[in-house]
Amino acid sequence: MESRTRLYPLLLKTALIFVLFNLTFIFLNDLPLGKISLYNSLFPGRERFPFGETRASYNLSLFDLDAMFASHVLAGTEKAPDEYRVLLIGDSSVWGTLLTPEQTLAGQLNASASNACGKTIRAYNLGYPTIVLTKDLMMLDQAREYQPDLVIWLTTLEAFPNDKQLTSPVVANNAERVEDLITNYQIPLNASEPALVKPSAWEQTLVSQRRALADLLRLQIYGALWASTGIDQVYPQDYERAQTDLEASDDFHGLASLENALAFEVLDAGMSVVPHMILVNEPMLISSGRNSDIRYNFFYPRWAYDEYRQQLAEHATNRNWRYLDLWDLVPADEFTNSAIHLTPAGEGLLANKILKAIQAECK
Repeated sequence: MESRTRLYPLLLKTALIFVLFNLTFIFLNDLPLGKISLYNSLFPGRERFPFGETRASYNLSLFDLDAMFASHVLAGTEKAPDEYRVLLIGDSSVWGTLLTPEQTLAGQLNASASNACGKTIRAYNLGYPTIVLTKDLMMLDQAREYQPDLVIWLTTLEAFPNDKQLTSPVVANNAERVEDLITNYQIPLNASEPALVKPSAWEQTLVSQRRALADLLRLQIYGALWASTGIDQVYPQDYERAQTDLEASDDFHGLASLENALAFEVLDAGMSVVPHMILVNEPMLISSGRNSDIRYNFFYPRWAYDEYRQQLAEHATNRNWRYLDLWDLVPADEFTNSAIHLTPAGEGLLANKILKAIQAECK
């Protein structure tokens, strides 16, 4: 009986300590825990941002940009005097779905061992599998601290619609960053949009944040597997090829016209982040299959894409941007499971064009 009497106060103290620690965690949320990383020290940095949903990929998706950058090789690479540093920004086509790191655009540029401005080109893959301009701007805003000599921003029409700028999970779950972008770059987006996830005080406690903390821990654990295998995504032997027979629909986001429907203000903000940038309208599959007279591919009806190309070209010209329109560079048989995902050979065609554009910056 006496031991039981002593046990009650101990349990009560333990419960109180847990409750206090749980609530105190609210005030620790501003600490950049994601910057604490075993990558670039115990493990090599990743060649691309963590992204994945299966254990077999030795990878995972998370929303902590500090952790994503801390795991990347860029964060652990001091810029050498003879390095011409090129950052590649974009979607899953830049990240390299179904491609090994060596087969990606960044990998092929680095394998060329080419020079620009009397220095060796070193390209860094900062692509991330979401097609939206606001995500790219968020990545650009953080990447500028890494002293790029040049940023190449690859994009496509699907990244532009106003109605999707805040819906990407990595954007929606970084509401404070988005609010800062809106303020700092004077972007006409609504910081009160319901799509932005703004956790309550309770949702910032240790109990509520346990999934995010577990993801940070898992990312470190996967570092050992990444280091020993080099695997960061699943490479299926068979996969469904990108559609070439298409629906007889000319719909694009329910729009009748692209007038005032595209987020050019976000593009303007991104192009102002660093002094030297090249904007690239990335290659896409041009179908010759069923209903290809109505649609170029799964993403785009012809009317919308043609209107977009005209608007983007005029926008770039009016602002005197370096702009490459490479939409039709790659033949249809050099795409894999999507109208924007390239084969290694397709990436090679793109890398050759990008390399020439990089070297032209020095002339």
